[in-house]
Amino acid sequence: MTRIDDLPIRDELRGKSPYGAPQLDVPVRLNTNENPYPLPEPLVQRIGERVTEAARHLNRYPDRDAVELRTELAAYLTKTTGHEVGLANVWAANGSNEIIQQLLQTFGGPGRTAIGFDPSYSMHSIISRGTGTGWISGARNDDFTIDAERAVEQIRELAPDVVFICSPNNPTGTAVGRETVLELYEAAPGMVVVDEAYNEFSHGDSLLDLLDGRPNLVITRTMSKAFGAAGLRLGYLAADPAVVDAVQLVRLPYHLSSVTQATALAALEYTDTLLAYVQQLKGERDRLVTELEALGCEVTASDANFVQFGRFEDAHATWQRLLDHGVLVRDNGVPGFLRVTAGTPDENDAFLDAIRATVKENSA
Repeated sequence: MTRIDDLPIRDELRGKSPYGAPQLDVPVRLNTNENPYPLPEPLVQRIGERVTEAARHLNRYPDRDAVELRTELAAYLTKTTGHEVGLANVWAANGSNEIIQQLLQTFGGPGRTAIGFDPSYSMHSIISRGTGTGWISGARNDDFTIDAERAVEQIRELAPDVVFICSPNNPTGTAVGRETVLELYEAAPGMVVVDEAYNEFSHGDSLLDLLDGRPNLVITRTMSKAFGAAGLRLGYLAADPAVVDAVQLVRLPYHLSSVTQATALAALEYTDTLLAYVQQLKGERDRLVTELEALGCEVTASDANFVQFGRFEDAHATWQRLLDHGVLVRDNGVPGFLRVTAGTPDENDAFLDAIRATVKENSA
């Protein structure tokens, strides 16, 4: 039987594994940072109406530049952050991962490098390898924050072409202060990408206002989390118009289907309703933090819709015990820690019952 490594694949891909989390059929799944609330029925109906209309024209290619969608995304950012952006500042693609890929195709590639601060979102390094971009792993402090002084030294010494800053950071949940972002931006010779996939869940503000006068800064977002639309696959960026023009050099023609654009536009009509769910999840996230700390767990400060907790002598064994109780969380590879997504109140109750039982079993 032929194995992957028997094929003439690129050297940097040999021995690697594709990104993914276990998809197991268990009562409570809190391992992939999904929004647990289904889309409200009026929105489902509105999606049907918009998709039905789009279906009447599927013999034609979609709007290549997604003008209506980008206009509405810009309006959403302006409304929710208080910082005005327009059509020319926004670009959309199939999930924030395609946005990251397009940025690396444009500003990275063979002979160029990107840096991120681990542990962080692993797709930054995976997509870097996939685009032939060299990857540099920067370090974090013991509390998972970025040491600005050390990071600036690394950037000045290694001169990466792309700097990734994940805020709030996945998998730890920690946010990055604007002063740190500014210090790293000033030190960077190339592009700085701030991944704000979880920003709507943050205690603080977006860094969108930092775009003014900083043409090498990019903010990336997604509709997967706050909008409860992980199955839609719609990500977007905000940046200087020149960046939007640049990524179009590498985007595939007609990359966003008419159905995707219609569905995203319908979801944007229900922004207020969907963001009300976000407020509920923020409260549940904070409840998880309080309850886990009361159990004696070490909990990383979270600005996302998930919580990293530990420390366990054997994190994977604890993961398995939770699974035995019918609750799936994420063994995210951070030594001694696990990550749990904030679910519905009932799901969170089930998790808390399971972790209490597990802590008791561990101490027996």
